[in-house]
Amino acid sequence: MAEKKAAKKAEKFDPKTLTYSKKSGWDGINEAKMKEIMNFAEGYKKFLTDAKTEREAVNTIFELAKAKGYKNIENATKNDKKIFINFDNVACVLAEINHTDFDKGWLMVGSHIDTPRLDLKGYPLYEKEDMAYFKTHYYGGIKKYQWVTRALALHGVVITEAGKTVNVVVGEDENDPVFTINDLLPHLAQEQMEKGARKVIEGENMNILIGSIPYSFKYDKDSVKLAILDFLYKKYGFKEEDFVSAELQLVPAGKARDVGFDRSFVGAHGQDDRICAYSALQAIFDAGKTKENKFAMFFDKEEIGSKGNAGANSNILERAVNKLINLYGKGDYNTLINSLANSRFLSSDVNAGIEPEWAGAFESMNAGKVGWGVCLTKFTGAGGKGNSNEAHAEFVAKCRAAFNKDDARWQTAELGRVDLGGGGTIAMFIAEYGMQVLDVGTPILSMHSPFEVASKADLYNTYLSYKAFYKYL
Repeated sequence: MAEKKAAKKAEKFDPKTLTYSKKSGWDGINEAKMKEIMNFAEGYKKFLTDAKTEREAVNTIFELAKAKGYKNIENATKNDKKIFINFDNVACVLAEINHTDFDKGWLMVGSHIDTPRLDLKGYPLYEKEDMAYFKTHYYGGIKKYQWVTRALALHGVVITEAGKTVNVVVGEDENDPVFTINDLLPHLAQEQMEKGARKVIEGENMNILIGSIPYSFKYDKDSVKLAILDFLYKKYGFKEEDFVSAELQLVPAGKARDVGFDRSFVGAHGQDDRICAYSALQAIFDAGKTKENKFAMFFDKEEIGSKGNAGANSNILERAVNKLINLYGKGDYNTLINSLANSRFLSSDVNAGIEPEWAGAFESMNAGKVGWGVCLTKFTGAGGKGNSNEAHAEFVAKCRAAFNKDDARWQTAELGRVDLGGGGTIAMFIAEYGMQVLDVGTPILSMHSPFEVASKADLYNTYLSYKAFYKYL
């Protein structure tokens, strides 16, 4: 009898259930889900347009958080359960407190809000051939030739010697002027075109054209430069020396845009990593009441190695948790260490989406496919997994199980072919606290370019995955 039952069971078994295949974020959805995806992308596009620098991102996050009931820790008491922490206006934290047994740890999602761009040098303004320019130093890993002959906007702050903060945004309003980096015309570019891509545009030649009318309409030595300084003083109230204490960035001018006839993509600068930052922000807002404490960290300086006092390779996370446990009267060193070590952390950073024209750079079975969901990256680094955190299998299993509960479409992905690709995230620094860490982020096309492209389906599924993490782990 037992043999007959076993034989009958074997007949019903379908070997196809043993296989795994990725599932597109568009596959099987209905009109209601389509509307959700498109509506979510509208909020994201506004975030990209409003938050083009770290400082603008922190301010935007705080304004959105205040509307959701979050309170600045500087004005909070232990009766407040939703807390915002600002670190020097360039990094921040959102925390939701559901219990005060902080030894149990947190559910944390960490992204970064800095992006590749051009920064003004400390002494940037000069005149040559009766034209005025700003000198720049590029920030992060860029292809320099992508930044020439395009409209650029100037964003940032200037702090005067007297301590006055001057906010500057020029190039975003339709009535504003824009700025640009000039290139050599093809008729004279024979020698330039023989250079490799790294050298065709040199870093020291990435100078920004800003004007040409001389002071008092009379050409003299540096009269154009003087006219620019006169304009800046009358308009903003700062002098040339004040550039030394300024943070001014050149970024592509204009709003985030839909891409494609079907509007299935978002195109904009800064999607690495603000697509993950926005998804994490909305996930902590929407996850609802949970048993666990929730935490979203928005770091600075990831694009240059996570250094500095607001980067993940500092004690900023430790300082943030310490502020929180002290607010609720639980502050001691053992609680702090246990709170960090027992946390579970999603390192939310983008991965590379396969571009068919450059398919040879990828190993297609283990690469991010655009439109097919958020990428789970068990390890980053380069070569033999150098300079990476590798997530433990148990934690990966818990995360994918959580994602599956809410049908958050996901895929596994590495960054390029073995011995060709690789890249770092904040994961290896966070793991030093002893917590479980997994990289989970959106596949992006044209990463680090002035116009990155992301699928709206991947954006939405990134949000769903972070929300599921907060709900179920």
